[in-house]
Amino acid sequence: MKVAAVMSVAALTLAACGGSGSDKSSASGSSSSSAKKSDIKVGMAYDVGGRGDQSFNDAAAAGLDKAKADLGVQVKEAAAVNGENEAAREERLQQLIDAGYTHVVAVGFAYAKSVGTAAKANPDVHFAIVDDASADSKGANVDQITFAENEGSFLVGAAAALKTKTKHIGFVGGVNTPLIKKFEAGYIAGAKAVNPSIKVDSQYLTQPPDFSGFGDPAKGKTAAEGMFQAGADIVYHAAGGSGGGVFTAAKAAGGKAIGVDSDQALTAPADVRSVIMTSMIKKVDVAVFDFIKSAVDGQEKTGNNIYDLKSGGVDYSTTGGQIDDIKSKLDDYKQQIISGKITVPVTP
Repeated sequence: MKVAAVMSVAALTLAACGGSGSDKSSASGSSSSSAKKSDIKVGMAYDVGGRGDQSFNDAAAAGLDKAKADLGVQVKEAAAVNGENEAAREERLQQLIDAGYTHVVAVGFAYAKSVGTAAKANPDVHFAIVDDASADSKGANVDQITFAENEGSFLVGAAAALKTKTKHIGFVGGVNTPLIKKFEAGYIAGAKAVNPSIKVDSQYLTQPPDFSGFGDPAKGKTAAEGMFQAGADIVYHAAGGSGGGVFTAAKAAGGKAIGVDSDQALTAPADVRSVIMTSMIKKVDVAVFDFIKSAVDGQEKTGNNIYDLKSGGVDYSTTGGQIDDIKSKLDDYKQQIISGKITVPVTP
């Protein structure tokens, strides 16, 4: 009965968040009406927070929107729910497959086992998973999309160290996982490359298997408030939708914040954009579009495809001009990483 209840909830979630090719998409680029049509049907299963989180999920959505507009693919979207179990994720993927979607994109490492199971059971369907390259999701029909988050985080860590007035900065992670540890490790390494004695506070909002830390702005606000009260003047978040709370806390404290995944000085609510001095950009949109474009071209992507600083998969933003005065220094660090002179750690 419990399994049946979970499947029913998943079905309702898919029905509410999915739809035909015209649902839930605000296409970028050329209009879908003028785009060529494709037989490729793409289902996207979001992580906690879904479309509208102004961060990780929205970056994936942007890639889907562009594929719909430019390539004429049909799309359907399905959202995750806080606290859901593995059965719910498996059912969400299976519903997309049963609805005839030939390509399924799973956004987030939480889908690793679900993708592995679905890929083995459906060898004619092609899958992409964002942020996982584990044995759990590996398959002949799986594109494992990963990023060098530590490299991009190094650059914003250096920016924080160059801009701080108190020599005290902070990091808020959504969930304490190896992936988010990569953000923390790069941030600390970048800050200490500028100032070895800088103080860096770190806090995680939840521990696995509780992934609500990616969708709880109140927890993000509380964590950041504690850091600002302790003397930090810049806080970087890698917490998905919880990052909105970090921005609110920064504004109230007269401090600064660093966004993640998207250029959040463009996507966050207008009243907090001025506190976002830069963002670590993780080009999930590019990776999702690459997966779909390759399918349309008849060249399916498989294996672990890594988007790093050298390939342009990660970077930092300059919207608002708040780091224009240190851009040359950041670009010098960037070139040292690309050349191999600096090796950025993946654990703190």
